[in-house]
Amino acid sequence: VILARSGQIESFMGTLSHLLRRVPGSLPITVLVVGILIAPSAGLIGAAVGTLTIATLPTLLAQRYSASVATSAVAAAGTLGVILPPAVMLFFLADLAELPILETFTGVLLPAGLLFALYVVYFVIRGRSAPAEVQIPQPTRLTLKSMISILGPIFVVGAVLASIATGWATPTQSGAIGAFAAFCMMILTRPLTWNLYKKICVETATIVAMVFLIILAANAFTLVFRVLDGDEMVEGFLFALNLGTWGTLLFVLAVVFILGFFIDWLEIVVISLPLFMPVLVDLDFSQHVGSPLMINVWLATLFALVLQTSFVTPPFGFALFFLRGSAPPGVSMADIYRGAVPIVGLQLVVLALVLLFPWLATAIASGLR
Repeated sequence: VILARSGQIESFMGTLSHLLRRVPGSLPITVLVVGILIAPSAGLIGAAVGTLTIATLPTLLAQRYSASVATSAVAAAGTLGVILPPAVMLFFLADLAELPILETFTGVLLPAGLLFALYVVYFVIRGRSAPAEVQIPQPTRLTLKSMISILGPIFVVGAVLASIATGWATPTQSGAIGAFAAFCMMILTRPLTWNLYKKICVETATIVAMVFLIILAANAFTLVFRVLDGDEMVEGFLFALNLGTWGTLLFVLAVVFILGFFIDWLEIVVISLPLFMPVLVDLDFSQHVGSPLMINVWLATLFALVLQTSFVTPPFGFALFFLRGSAPPGVSMADIYRGAVPIVGLQLVVLALVLLFPWLATAIASGLR
């Protein structure tokens, strides 16, 4: 919120968009870059999408992009960033699949890079038919202010990631480090007033309350499920189906996809996936993938991609409701649904490619060993 309300994100977007000004759809592409920077450190889908909506959606709408295109850029950026290293989700998936964290990180790099490229192509195509952007005044040469506008948000996110990578702070504690770094950058770039500080605090509290309310509701759902022995029933049900190797995998991916409509990845990875992993471990994909380690890398990557896709799939996509809750009043749920459909289509293409060509998930990890 500090980055958004102090104008740092807008300056970053303006400078980067100016550098890409000859590329159609430069502003949605800039939002993708912002999402890659911000979303991994936000951790939860709600925090990532909510923060990106506040930081970037008003600028997209002001630049005369339709509400559907603007919201599709935010949804794509928020969900892509949440599966990129060092996203918190990947730490949990590594623990679940009993993988070294480096292999888990490398597994998503090629699929995420391919998805980013498809997003860029899509927004370039949409940008050709969109009204011309209103040019944000930018300096004609590189100045100290323009350098700060580019390096400031990178410094803030770098502070978060460095504190995690060095073990100096937990992912939760690193959020406080990021807030402090953003506060320092705000002091450098603009005067701090009481009204601005108050607005930042109130808006932060509103986002946190929204995220916690949804997480509390999701926890209530999963608690009832476990009290009623739903976890044991699921395991027995999967064995009884006798769908074979590929049938069982596709069925589990479909179940995880549906769960992603209603609850955040944390509850799914911590509570639901452990019910399926004992069944998946017994399946033989050695002919299709290779060693047991590479099979686990492939499975972890598939789960990350499936969750990412389910979060933006209408009508129940988890991220879509966070986007609506943080969007300006003029943006309707129908606009958000229309914007999400092509994004989901591109994600399904990448998911199918990783299923068919597992080397997309395992190539880098294999090269490191």
